[in-house]
Amino acid sequence: MILPIYIYGQPVLRKVAEDIPEDFPGLNDLIKDMFETLTESDGVGLAAPQIGKAIRLAVIDLDVLSDDFPEYKDFRKAYINPHIVEYDDSETEAMEEGCLSLPAIHEKVVRPTRIRVSYLDEDMQPHDEWVDGYLARVMQHEFDHLDGKMFIDRISSLRKQLIKNKLRSLLQGRYRCGYKTKAAVKR
Repeated sequence: MILPIYIYGQPVLRKVAEDIPEDFPGLNDLIKDMFETLTESDGVGLAAPQIGKAIRLAVIDLDVLSDDFPEYKDFRKAYINPHIVEYDDSETEAMEEGCLSLPAIHEKVVRPTRIRVSYLDEDMQPHDEWVDGYLARVMQHEFDHLDGKMFIDRISSLRKQLIKNKLRSLLQGRYRCGYKTKAAVKR
């Protein structure tokens, strides 16, 4: 089932998400719905707060990039209770980011190129690993959502000032996008 994506201004996007217990009801169906929603909205990552759930769950699908990045062929993973354990700040990179919860807003964000993450996979098996490259960026972006943060929190105050009117439009429900959404206010 395709779920509506919550747009900037929805309170759930600023909540710190809670860990998911092992017996969470309907988890597999929720993961399936999140992947379906992600595909429909042409994104590469989706965190549970973006569909209105303050739980530590994110899905990432990098297969759409496999023509340019063959290493991501068939890469579709769910991350249950993910946490960034450590940042390797020795190398950072600025790259433009967008977000399904911030339609039509794209800004350069500086992030470390390598991180250590812990998470459970769909079989509830624990993982603790170092990740680098584009996947590390996507993980940082999605896992930020689980901590109540958005990529616009990581841009300069000058850049934020320059997009103030776009953010206000989102808060007022004045935006267009090609996927199902839930605005912060009634249109």
